[in-house]
Parts: sequence; C-alpha cells; structure tokens
Amino acid sequence: MAATLRQLRARIKSVQATQKITRAFELIAASRVVKAQQRASAAAPYARELTRAVSAVATFSNVDHPLTTEPEDPKRAAVLVVTSDRGLAGAYSSAVLRDAERLGEQLRSEGKEVALYISGRKGVAYYTFRQRSIVEQWSGFSDTPTYEAAREIADTLIAAFVEDEGETAVEEVHVVYTRFKSMLVQEPTTVRLLPLEVVESDERSEGELLPLYDFEPSPEDVLDALLPRYVQSRIFYCLLQAAASELASRQRAMKSATDNADELIVKYTRNANQARQAGITQEISEIVGGVNALADANAGSE
Repeated sequence: MAATLRQLRARIKSVQATQKITRAFELIAASRVVKAQQRASAAAPYARELTRAVSAVATFSNVDHPLTTEPEDPKRAAVLVVTSDRGLAGAYSSAVLRDAERLGEQLRSEGKEVALYISGRKGVAYYTFRQRSIVEQWSGFSDTPTYEAAREIADTLIAAFVEDEGETAVEEVHVVYTRFKSMLVQEPTTVRLLPLEVVESDERSEGELLPLYDFEPSPEDVLDALLPRYVQSRIFYCLLQAAASELASRQRAMKSATDNADELIVKYTRNANQARQAGITQEISEIVGGVNALADANAGSE
C-alpha cells in the first residue's frame, strides 16, 4: 500500500511538471498568434493593390508572358507543401500532408510527375522517412516567415517553371498550405500558382471598374517586373496564413493538454487519498485487533 501511495504521488508530481510546460507553450502561442494575425493584416493592402495592378495589365494588354501561358500537355508539376518546423501543434502538419498526398494522387492520375518542394521540418521528415525525392527544402521560419524567405521560394519555383528543359523543369506549380479562418478553424487549402491565374481580392465590390493605365516603357516590361513580385506576394501570404494557423493549432493543442493534465491530477489525487485512507483503516484495524487479542489473553490468564 505504501509503495502504491508513493507511485501515485510521483505521478502527480510528473503530471504537474508537464502541465507547467504545456501551460507555458499555450501562453507563448497565444501571444504570438496575435502578432501573426497582425502581420497578415498588414500585408493585405500591398497584396490587394499588387493584384489590382496585375489585373489591369492582364486586362488592358494582350501580352503573352511565360508565367501566364498554359502548356499544351503538362507532364511535370511542382507541389510546394507548407508545414511546421516544430511539433506540439495537434493535427496541423498531418492535415496539410494529407491534402498534399491527395493532390499528388490526382496529378499522377492525370499522367503528371510530381516534384516536391517542402517548407518546414515536419514535411521534410515525413517525405524523407518514406524515401520520397525532395527537389528543394526550406526550414527555420514556419512560425515567423519573412519576405526574403518567400522571395527565395518564389524565385526557385519561377526558375523551375520557366526552364524549358532539364531535371527541375515543371509545367505547373501548386501550393498546399493552411488557411487561417479563426482561432478554432484552420483549413488546409490547395491552389495552383503557375501558370498564373490572377485572383481578385474578395473585398472588391461587384461592378467595380479597374482604372485605366498607361504602361511605361511597355506592357511586356511591366509584366516582367510585376508578375514575379505577384508570385512572391502570393507565397508570402500563404506563409503568413500558415504561421497563424500553426500558432492557433499549437495554442489549442496545448490548452487541451493542460486540461487533460488537470483531470489526471484530480484522478491521481483521489486515488492517492483512497490509498492513504485504506492504509490508515488497515492500521487502525490491526491496532484494534491487537488490543482485543491482548485483552483476551489477559482474561484467560486470570
């Protein structure tokens, strides 16, 4: 009984130590997810105006650009999978990887070879363990993405897309990331990035007309300057959304772990109290039994 009581008390201390860690992770994630949301909101005006500028060029010019040209028979597609660098975020990375696997199966069913580009150590570990070939990988910024990282990823994907021949040449580029909708809802999302499909802002009202533009020095030069920046901004947006989703998932997972630790502590404390009371009852019973036996022995001797 004493050994059981010691074991229960040791478990209580262990769970309490774990609870302090999960509570700390929860508070850190809660403070950082607010900053991630603010960064995404701050980047929205630039992305919106850049989208309007690209839409204007695409609308008022008839220029064929390599980034907007649809291939006749695409044979190879690049898939950028945005995962996390660290764990303790619930099903965040597994949900993205599950969508990436579905996309890969769909592309293979269409006769296309899939080239994997991975952002985040979790995705790298997933495909490395399964001995899948990874063309390029990035890590170290999943919860705090920078525009420099987005530009590096975009330049790599654009170079592979515009390359006519070679081992890294692709005809399509897809991105799988997690869209942040709220603190409780994060949705894995798949978008085709290249060939470029200009996505209008959701805030644009119906019937709104784009302003007229004069292109200097020429529409071709304007597209050459704008389209790479547009791709970079789309990837940066995906990274910001994924960062906010990762932190929200981590906060929710750590809160759940902290609540589970509370339940375990209550359960182990109750069991420890029952074990202690059973031990006290047994000791009292042994004392009473000994007293009765001594009294009976004394009565017999008299």
